[in-house]
Amino acid sequence: MYCLLWLVLMAWATWRLATRRGAATPVARPTPWPRVSILVAARNEEGNLPRCLGSLRSLEYPASLLEILVGDDASTDRTRAVAEASLAGYEGNYRVLAITDNLGRARGKANVLAHLARAATADYLLITDADIAVPPTWVAAMLAHAAPGVGTVTGLTVIAGPGLLARLQRLDWLLSLALIQVGTEAGQPLTAMGNNMLVIRPAYQATGGYEALPFSVTEDFALFKAVNAHGFGFRQLFEPAVRATSLPAASWGSLVQQRLRWLRGVAALPWHVQAGLVFFSGYWLVALGLALAGRPGLALAALALKILSSYALTVAASQRAGIARPAWWLVPAFEAYSLALTTHLSLVRLLGRRGIEWKGRTYR
Repeated sequence: MYCLLWLVLMAWATWRLATRRGAATPVARPTPWPRVSILVAARNEEGNLPRCLGSLRSLEYPASLLEILVGDDASTDRTRAVAEASLAGYEGNYRVLAITDNLGRARGKANVLAHLARAATADYLLITDADIAVPPTWVAAMLAHAAPGVGTVTGLTVIAGPGLLARLQRLDWLLSLALIQVGTEAGQPLTAMGNNMLVIRPAYQATGGYEALPFSVTEDFALFKAVNAHGFGFRQLFEPAVRATSLPAASWGSLVQQRLRWLRGVAALPWHVQAGLVFFSGYWLVALGLALAGRPGLALAALALKILSSYALTVAASQRAGIARPAWWLVPAFEAYSLALTTHLSLVRLLGRRGIEWKGRTYR
């Protein structure tokens, strides 16, 4: 019964994603085009910044209306010098700020963004990360969904990189964000992505800014919740015009650390959303139970149906995102990857590890 319900829900999600039911529609763009501040927090990012800042320099938006602010968070490498060299000669306004003190309750990346938001001079704050490359259409496409009353707009982010681990992460992000998109279009405020996010200044200021929010290693979700709590709406987009590209976690260890950070955000989700996550992640346990109960044929059939339904969602998500669909054999490999990652994370949690390593710092 569980497997049947799971498959029905996956089929429903695939149908909604493919038919764009509930998707946000653009609004008339602000006239004249508004000034926009782009905030980039960077700590030890000398290798990633040229790609990120190069994409910002290629935006199809008047450079005179753009302000790029890079916050150097006490880097121990050449982050500041690389940022300044990458932006040298840019026609728009830009600054590289050294972040040396904490504002209010903010720490880490949230503290850098708090400083950058104070330094920003525009009413539209676009936030991205140093390991992200945005499309040329990014600014205009995000602004097209800044309807009256909307506080945040979140774009789509996909993974790009060589190797099997990168390809599995790409599929992981695609499937996860596809399900989030379906939930969002059904009216559920699930989450936001701080590497591809627009925040309207009145919404940001209503929260008191990052310096007024409780510290969180998932600072984007903390801000998203606070903005929603102040009565502002949200938009979640799943389209090529706002499709940013992220570099993958370079190793299994860094991937585990990333997901441990994300689990902090999951713990703050409403109970019914957490229940949904538990429901969707329990399929392997049910299949294992069937096998242990002496019904291996049913267990194999359940797993085959799971792989087929996941591939169908992958096809729908790829088409809507405007990317090539992953090779079919990645879906079975993804099931093994997901099981291994879930097991690893569960063991770490059971062993009572509390600290999270992030950019050379430990957070508890």
